[in-house]
Amino acid sequence: MRKPFRLTIFALLAALALGIAACGGDDDDDNGGGGGGSSEQKSIKAGVVTDIGGLNDRSFNFLANKGLEDAESDLGVQGRVLLSKSNADYVPNLSTLGQQQYNMIVSVGFRMGDATNTVAGKFPNSNFAIVDFSATALKDKPKNVQGLLFKEQEAGYLVGYLAGLWAKDNNAKAISSVGGEKIPPVDHYIAGYKAGATAANPGIQVLNGYSQDFVDQAKCKEIALNQIAQGSKVIFQVAGQCGLGALDAAKEKKVQGIGVDADQSYLGPHILTSALKKVDVAVFDAIKRDQDGKFKGGTDVIATVENGGVGIGKLGPAGEKYADQIKKVQDDIASGKISDIPDTVK
Repeated sequence: MRKPFRLTIFALLAALALGIAACGGDDDDDNGGGGGGSSEQKSIKAGVVTDIGGLNDRSFNFLANKGLEDAESDLGVQGRVLLSKSNADYVPNLSTLGQQQYNMIVSVGFRMGDATNTVAGKFPNSNFAIVDFSATALKDKPKNVQGLLFKEQEAGYLVGYLAGLWAKDNNAKAISSVGGEKIPPVDHYIAGYKAGATAANPGIQVLNGYSQDFVDQAKCKEIALNQIAQGSKVIFQVAGQCGLGALDAAKEKKVQGIGVDADQSYLGPHILTSALKKVDVAVFDAIKRDQDGKFKGGTDVIATVENGGVGIGKLGPAGEKYADQIKKVQDDIASGKISDIPDTVK
């Protein structure tokens, strides 16, 4: 009669074990791994497709990749970055991530609008985010794309205002900007830069040129050297990796330089400041929205001075004396006291 008794005990123990396993199942599936009661994180795959210029531009693509890396470390997502060497790589790269069933796919750059529109339509089960392009402006208005936009003109205004103040105190008659291609995100910066500079120093001349390139540093350096020869004492680069050449020209000729997107003060004391565009934060937040089930396709998320998505970087030695004035201008932009900053280069 002992055998049935043993079977009954074993059955009870097995049932108890299953009950314990069921209670603990949610924690085991948590992507954070044994966190102790935090909300469950959904495990997703997130991919980034860069624009041309690569990760060594130390600004635009670099920041997008940083956002992905931060999501990998902080959110536990599985990430992958694909580099575009030319415009022809956009569709194949985006399609690769779609075929591999990535949950969130980020297109980095205005020039990827058509490719994102095409690929998003072919992979309706993936969500897409595109930097610098409005979801509402995509040709077919796919419902699985969200735009990540920035008011670059506000950051441009801040650095322009600083350049204007510095130029006035140093009897400089001209400042300048070097853009990559004439596309909206570039022109937003440049238009804001001119507006800020003339607000601080109405008599200042603001020169501008385009390299038609975001990679070749020699092209931007040549434009900057020509501007310096015309009297420019401050060079604002808005050309990614190419723009590093413009800042090198500023260093060589002992004039002030202004970085773009990321804080480029690391280049040396000749950097007056940088216009910040927090692409890394925008990419990270887009991935988190998808992970949290809060992604809203067909809409745009806009970064501004008010919400901290754009701004001004560290002030260099020549700019530190203007910190209080720049802080006031920044506050006035955030409050709306300074508004209607132009975003078109005339």
